[in-house]
Amino acid sequence: MTNYNGSLLEAENATIPVNNRGLHFGDSVFETIRYAGGKLLFWEDHYFRLMSAMRILRMEIPMEFTPEFIDAEIDKTITASNAIKDTCRVRFTVWRSWGGKYAPQTNHIEYLIQIEKLDSPFYTISEEPYEIELFKDHYLNSGLLSTLKTNNKVIHVLGSVFAAENDYQNCLLLNENKMVVEALNGNIFLVNGYKIKTPPLSDGCLKGVLRKQMIDIIGLLPDYILEEETVSPFELQKADELFITNVITGIQPVTKYRKKVFENKAAKELLAKLNVKARLG
Repeated sequence: MTNYNGSLLEAENATIPVNNRGLHFGDSVFETIRYAGGKLLFWEDHYFRLMSAMRILRMEIPMEFTPEFIDAEIDKTITASNAIKDTCRVRFTVWRSWGGKYAPQTNHIEYLIQIEKLDSPFYTISEEPYEIELFKDHYLNSGLLSTLKTNNKVIHVLGSVFAAENDYQNCLLLNENKMVVEALNGNIFLVNGYKIKTPPLSDGCLKGVLRKQMIDIIGLLPDYILEEETVSPFELQKADELFITNVITGIQPVTKYRKKVFENKAAKELLAKLNVKARLG
């Protein structure tokens, strides 16, 4: 089932108007949320990120858009999908209502909730080979807009096509200064001994919810120091580990970048902490 502005529709029969500002102009933001154990994981962080993105894009936030209201609408959709006991990927998309061209005639919004069932209720570590490369055909711009989860993802799409054509599992994106920003589908972390490094938001990486959880977890561990600093491509082959984070997969270790093969010791340690936090949070 899908939920379009509060109305439940069969997914295969659901339609939205072709006059849609998300489709025409990418005037849209979304949240991808993991549902497991009967709850939305890290829901508060997702909610505040969504509200922040809507404000930055000057969308009018409806008075009823409280955490409780959106949570209830998602729960209604999950229940109607007979997925209340399952693990799911929830996508909550918001776009500005139709009217105008680049200059909108209204700041009112519409929303869509979609559900996709997942296999495991817990975050797990994949032992499969996972090779990455840099995607250098196009660059992300550093700054605030790149940190938002909008529908403007054409660079990520082209990077994914490049990865598939060249048998890579993922690619890393660069900003206009040719510094590493993020992976195609998540934030990147480098491990060097007791130091764990990730690019700062000012370099243009997504303000990832799992990125925030990792930073919080690492900050409580006495054996590691977290650094939010610019990452040069030359640092990648010097790292002991590389791993990618997002709320659906959790932690994805990189096994190979060019000639460098990586371990995943820290990733496994952090995964255990992440599962505990997800269960208790």
